[in-house]
Amino acid sequence: MKRQPNLLFGAVRYAGGTVEDRDVVEWIVEHWRRVRAIMLARRTQTNEVGRCATLYPILASIPGPLALIEVGASAGLCLFPDRYRYSYDQGEALGPQDSPVVLECRTTGPVPLPGGPLEVVWRAGLDINPLDVRDAEEMRWLECLVWPEQEHRLRRLRAAVRVVAAEPPRIVAADLNDGLRALVAQAPEGATVVVFHSAVMPYLSLEERERFTGTVRELPVRWISNEGTARLPELLERAGGALPQDRAGFLPSLDGRPLAVAGPHGQWLHWLG
Repeated sequence: MKRQPNLLFGAVRYAGGTVEDRDVVEWIVEHWRRVRAIMLARRTQTNEVGRCATLYPILASIPGPLALIEVGASAGLCLFPDRYRYSYDQGEALGPQDSPVVLECRTTGPVPLPGGPLEVVWRAGLDINPLDVRDAEEMRWLECLVWPEQEHRLRRLRAAVRVVAAEPPRIVAADLNDGLRALVAQAPEGATVVVFHSAVMPYLSLEERERFTGTVRELPVRWISNEGTARLPELLERAGGALPQDRAGFLPSLDGRPLAVAGPHGQWLHWLG
């Protein structure tokens, strides 16, 4: 049985329960067969679009045009960073003015905010269990994974689903270590291929992580990692004393070089340096 609290609470909500209810334990016991079946059939695939605010400055620093490949893509919402609007508190809003998705991000440090739009010419994803943005039940599952008190994340998710549903991305159903090379080979010539991932490493064994990082370093790609500070120890070691003592979160890195510390949902970004 999977021991993931967020998966349990998502399954409870998907089954019709209310996790805010003080009697939730009794409800789970009463409906355990249904909850258990959902947990066995589903995965934690949060697909937090707010993380694009963390990725955007890094993507903008890479010469384009860009071909994006997301590992652990879920429904592919983070494959469309060029379709969202960004509100950083160090400057004016960036991105399409008519986008229904506005990502707010508090910034500290010398964040290199881009001066122009991203040019994305191709995008694809890898996921062992891809979700279809056009499938109402699968999107309801994503909604159930949003923490109940965070209504702003739920509104943001729904807006992003509407954007992506207009042009659903190709997401290959494959293990990241089995499908990455073939997908990279399909990217168009002349584009800079960027492989990126957020909050994927916790679901891999140490051996799987090492195999993946070895593979991505061998490929002709740029590599953006956005993982918790404990998930890729070699990146944490490289950051060394540059990490602020009062900040804990994700460690956005480019080609194995830590660039920032970020909130797990992209709500804040502290640039190193």
